[in-house]
Amino acid sequence: MGKVIRGKWDKAGTNAASGEAGNKNKIFLFHISIEETEPLIWRRFLVPGNVTLAKLHRIIQEVMGWTNSHLHEFTIGNASYADTSPELEPPKGLRNEKRMHLYRASPPDGGSFLYEYDFGDGWVHRVVVEKILDSHERFSGKPVCLEGECACPPEDCGGPFGYREMLDIIKNEHHPEYEDTMEWLGGGFDPNWFDTEETNQVLALLR
Repeated sequence: MGKVIRGKWDKAGTNAASGEAGNKNKIFLFHISIEETEPLIWRRFLVPGNVTLAKLHRIIQEVMGWTNSHLHEFTIGNASYADTSPELEPPKGLRNEKRMHLYRASPPDGGSFLYEYDFGDGWVHRVVVEKILDSHERFSGKPVCLEGECACPPEDCGGPFGYREMLDIIKNEHHPEYEDTMEWLGGGFDPNWFDTEETNQVLALLR
């Protein structure tokens, strides 16, 4: 996996808590993609500015298709946020994602931040703030996915490199690991599958 440069935005920013209070009631249009995937696995979705980063984590899990089975971390500007529950024994320096709201933490239009999921596999997501809006015809108060491409990788498949290996295996019925891999996958896997409507049905149930 390529090296992740911590504490940087694609556009100039000072620190992670430089968001504008006026963005509290605005709508954030995000483009999220998993780095080092080819073809790129991505989604475009809308989120209210008043959600906490803890809630944004849950939204990202559903938008992407993960199962929330591993630890995660946001890196926004010069700060890192995660679940700092004592039983998880989080590293020092992490800030509590439950106490930071999106409108305060987010970089401006055109900026981006990182969301990493499963530190073992190392799924690094790039979240780009495409627009900060007053309204949107598809937004009714809840997060909504507008579009996306490609299936979420299976949990515990080994990160981007392991995922590429897995795809190569299931394309070749004569591969020595084909049968074991297909059994592990439950019989099949379509890397091109993504259903926006089904994703939004799940998002609608989030509280």
